[in-house]
Amino acid sequence: MAADLQPVAQLLDATLDPRTNKQAEISLLQQEKTPGFSLILLQIVANDSYSHTTRLASALCFKNFDEEGIYKLPQNEVVAIKQELIGLMVSVPPAVQSQLGEAISVIASSDFWERWDTLVDDLVSRLTVDNTVVNNGVLQVAHSIFKRWRPLFRSDDLFTEINHVLSKFCTPFLTLFENTDRLIDQNKDNKQALDQLFATLNLIIKLFYDLSCQDLPPVFEENLPAIAALLHKYLTYENPLLRTTDDAEAGSLEHVKAGICEVLVLYVQKYEDAFGPLLGRFVTSSWDLLTAAGPQIKFDILVSKALHFLTAVTHVQEHAQNFNSEQVLGQVVESVILPNLTLRESDEELFEDEPIEFIRRDLEGSDSDTRRRAATDFLRQLMHHFEKLVTDVVSRYIDHYLAEYKVNPTGKWKSKDTAVYLFSSIAAKGVTTAAQGVKSTNSLVNVIDFFQNNIANDLIADSGVPPILKVDAIKFLYTFRSQMTKEQWHTAFPLVVKHLQSSDYVVYTYAAIAVERVLSLSTENEGPIFGKEDLSPLAKDLLEHLFKLVEKDTAPEKVQENEFLMKCVMRVLIVIKDGVIPSVDEVLSHFIDITKNISSNPSNPRFYYYHFEAIGALIRFAAPSQPEKLEKSLYEPFATVLQQDIQEFIPYVFQLFAALLEANPSASLSEYYTSLIPPVIMPSLWESKGNVPALVRLLSSMIPRGASEIVKNNQVEPILGIFQKLISAKASETYGFDLLEVVIASFSVSTLEPYFVPMLNIMLMRLQNSKTDNFTLRFVKFYHFMSSRDKEGLGADFVERLADQIQAGVFTPLYMSIVLPETQKIARPLDRKTAVVSLTKTLADSTAFADKYKKGWGYTCEALLKLLENPPVPSDMDDSILDLDVDDISFGVGFTQLNTCRKLPRDPWPEITDVKRWVGSYLKEADSRHSGRVSAEYVEWMTVAF
Repeated sequence: MAADLQPVAQLLDATLDPRTNKQAEISLLQQEKTPGFSLILLQIVANDSYSHTTRLASALCFKNFDEEGIYKLPQNEVVAIKQELIGLMVSVPPAVQSQLGEAISVIASSDFWERWDTLVDDLVSRLTVDNTVVNNGVLQVAHSIFKRWRPLFRSDDLFTEINHVLSKFCTPFLTLFENTDRLIDQNKDNKQALDQLFATLNLIIKLFYDLSCQDLPPVFEENLPAIAALLHKYLTYENPLLRTTDDAEAGSLEHVKAGICEVLVLYVQKYEDAFGPLLGRFVTSSWDLLTAAGPQIKFDILVSKALHFLTAVTHVQEHAQNFNSEQVLGQVVESVILPNLTLRESDEELFEDEPIEFIRRDLEGSDSDTRRRAATDFLRQLMHHFEKLVTDVVSRYIDHYLAEYKVNPTGKWKSKDTAVYLFSSIAAKGVTTAAQGVKSTNSLVNVIDFFQNNIANDLIADSGVPPILKVDAIKFLYTFRSQMTKEQWHTAFPLVVKHLQSSDYVVYTYAAIAVERVLSLSTENEGPIFGKEDLSPLAKDLLEHLFKLVEKDTAPEKVQENEFLMKCVMRVLIVIKDGVIPSVDEVLSHFIDITKNISSNPSNPRFYYYHFEAIGALIRFAAPSQPEKLEKSLYEPFATVLQQDIQEFIPYVFQLFAALLEANPSASLSEYYTSLIPPVIMPSLWESKGNVPALVRLLSSMIPRGASEIVKNNQVEPILGIFQKLISAKASETYGFDLLEVVIASFSVSTLEPYFVPMLNIMLMRLQNSKTDNFTLRFVKFYHFMSSRDKEGLGADFVERLADQIQAGVFTPLYMSIVLPETQKIARPLDRKTAVVSLTKTLADSTAFADKYKKGWGYTCEALLKLLENPPVPSDMDDSILDLDVDDISFGVGFTQLNTCRKLPRDPWPEITDVKRWVGSYLKEADSRHSGRVSAEYVEWMTVAF
């Protein structure tokens, strides 16, 4: 067996070397097809004769292999994996444990608990009294599985799974909690033992949250006073041996206390009736923690979680009343709010030394664990209950700090920073949205007056203002952007744009952020704050400067460091639309240079997402007028991405190739695209799930234009092979149907004649053996696509003959049990419109329904009338660009939709504007063509039906 391990181990090592990783990854993909490959990976992980990096690479490879679906493996191999994993997990180093834990979680997400009902028993059996290494491994596995419950909605299946776990796990879990507490007391002078035990305690706290996240476990409720005593003990626990010397890194003690605060938030929010009587001492202790915590970064997570707890407490009216006095609120502001809002030395260092990190923490919402955000949330929750009282108390502090600044602007600039932050905290109400910022404000303060009196001069001044105050001014406008009128923004906008010229990284980045958000801002009555006419005169210089900022450091990691700049480029292009045409050459040149640069080392998914969105905007608005220029310019960098197999970029490039082709008004296929067909239909390219949606779109764009060449080059059959592959998997079945419809619409019936029966047979086998709701509905849409195209030689009778060639009489149950009932579930207007056309043409012209399926004719008529009760309304084909929050997008080697160049839905029946009128007219004409047959069928159906 050792001989089998060595080649795989060498390949794993080669994946860690940039010089050999591409070829090694290809070789590993081939190895995956070898029987027992997954077990070989686990044996490498288990073998401590291999280096730590090799074992870690093997664990990572196993996790990724697992995510692709271990149930393609023989059942005996799956069983062996399950038997090996837990024991292996508890015996390997922590970094390797983490990867195996994720792999177990993936398996558990599909198999636990019904197909892996021994898992909990296996975990419990491995818990020990005092072996922290083994216990930590078991707890890590349990946490990786049970944490899946946290975001889920209640359901019978979920609670069946949870109850299965609780019945087996809770009692030994509480015993472990007690044992760990006892061992901590016994080893209070043993640092090494304490470190291990607090790692255990940290996992216990996480699991306590997992087990409680959906409902209060009965065992926990019965023992709640004892559990609360342990939680309180460790919320207030101190031991010099657990103090870290690194002021920037939280230690195990801080993490345990922060975890306890998270548990407290959960119990206050969900189980206040049971936990309320035990709450008092936790509030007092949390207050003590907050007032005692120093400004060091290592306390940040604890301070923010403790503030979250106090915020949760004040959600409860009864507890909130404890703060209902001017004196108490003054203490809150003095002792808790101000220390955590005031700019620290470490914040200034981050501003100067790691500016992009400062921006991300401060702006994106990833700062939910920062002191400032947590303190602001606490203050706003108090505002919710006592708006006037809090406003009055905080306003005195704002006035105080502003006065300090006015006396000594140079020495007391931090006082103004605190004042601006305090004002923003009490001025904003409700939810702050990514699209519009603050939508509702405190009526007791005036946002615009505060800006004009205290902030505007910082934007106007060319010198003498500290960079952080510049940032405060820009951020204030960004935060309250929806509170300003169109006229006010047209005055303020040039001041913000001016700061793109700043030499300070944070200042010009915040300016780009504010510009981007304002350009996307609209009012309900007046439309966009800035339109094409407003921005076009500035656009050329604005774009050139933004590109200059992006490219000022040519190292690939630096070029793509600042996604905010590229997002601003994208937004400018979206707003100016075809106003970019005079600058196409310059903009193209920058995009090509950046693409080539970052191709060598893609490192920031957000940056290259916005980069390709920006190129998509350029294609959308400039390609229709000069398609050849864009095709020729972009072909070389895009083709290089494909040749060099840059996985991160490939799905984007295929989408952009498709957008370029779709924007070209010519009906022919250029030599660039003709040369793309052979590689695009290679099966290997379709192995990556992330490529599939973009490849289908590209192929669907090429097929209609290159149909004759495809037939000439015998490429129809390989394309249908792609359809067969796609339709066999749940994840890609929709794309398979999309591709097939393009094929049928583009090639003659005679060309496809040999393939119709096999294609339909594949679909019927799926419907019989492994149908899903999605597959069934998509099949019904496909049926109507075929049935409605009678002029192309298809139609309902054509489908009926195909079905009968597969099995005599199969059409009747297919139509009656699947097509007609599922038709009513079709939601998209264009799909419903096609269904209306399909059913109407069946009633009007089908010989089979007139002669063989008379009952079917009546049921079809009934289905059509039901559709017409809610007739599909013609779409206005809105071409606006969706403004998605990038944090809602999953990044990585996979598919991410580009919205700037998304394919717009096409109405296959644009001539039909009034569906009901068309149905009546078509049936009347058909009745005349068929000598009254349609009306006779209708009368006969009405007679039978009523």
